[in-house]
Amino acid sequence: MTQQTPYELLGKDDGIKALANAFYDAMDSLPNAEHIRKMHAASLTDVKQKLYEYLSGWLGGPDIYREKYGHICLTDQHKPFTINSNDRDQWLHCFDYALDEINASEEVKVMLKQPMFRMADFLVNS
Repeated sequence: MTQQTPYELLGKDDGIKALANAFYDAMDSLPNAEHIRKMHAASLTDVKQKLYEYLSGWLGGPDIYREKYGHICLTDQHKPFTINSNDRDQWLHCFDYALDEINASEEVKVMLKQPMFRMADFLVNS
């Protein structure tokens, strides 16, 4: 038996779209995410789409982001922002909240906890 990817476990394309939307909906509504929300444009429509495209490939599905935009350098995209450990923790809280909102399994949550932390922590620049 082959192990399923997070992409498959989350419901493939529809599940990844739901996760990206739930993530930014959380950022838009949770009081403890106010600081990182201010780093984004007034409308989150474009960034929701880009997160979905990125997560699709990152979680083991079609590499939509790379096909559309080429290679991604997360540090370059986040360079204009001062990101500290509190910002990282707000981001991770939104992600955990989104996983709960889409009823992700405990298996997926455990599978993603460390990689998500490493990715978020890598962007801390102050």
